[in-house]
Amino acid sequence: MTEPNPNRSIPDLVGDAFTQFAKLVSNEFELARAEMSDKIGQVGRAAMMIGAGAVILIPGLVVLLMAAAAALVEHGFASSVAYLIVGGCTTGIAAVLIGFGANRMSPEALKPEMTIEQLQRDKKAAGELMR
Repeated sequence: MTEPNPNRSIPDLVGDAFTQFAKLVSNEFELARAEMSDKIGQVGRAAMMIGAGAVILIPGLVVLLMAAAAALVEHGFASSVAYLIVGGCTTGIAAVLIGFGANRMSPEALKPEMTIEQLQRDKKAAGELMR
């Protein structure tokens, strides 16, 4: 860094301040872009979990309903009770998977925290610079 020149004019100082401020804003946009890219990846992974839950739901229902039918034959369960138990378990597993995926897409999880913190620090620094 060069030594500050005490003989610089006010327009030069203001020009430098605006140049630095523009660079700061540019850096903030780069940070926001990088963080949003990360959040988009998080949304993609969450959507994959929701999809996995949906894909597992249908064959899981079929297999468990077949097992309930077998239990009905072997243990004398009423068919309505057997189907209710099996369907409830399968739906519960799918709901847990979908819930995890949906939870990862909540607005709180996707908030660009680093960018917000940096903007608050920059706002404070710009305020101190203008004093």
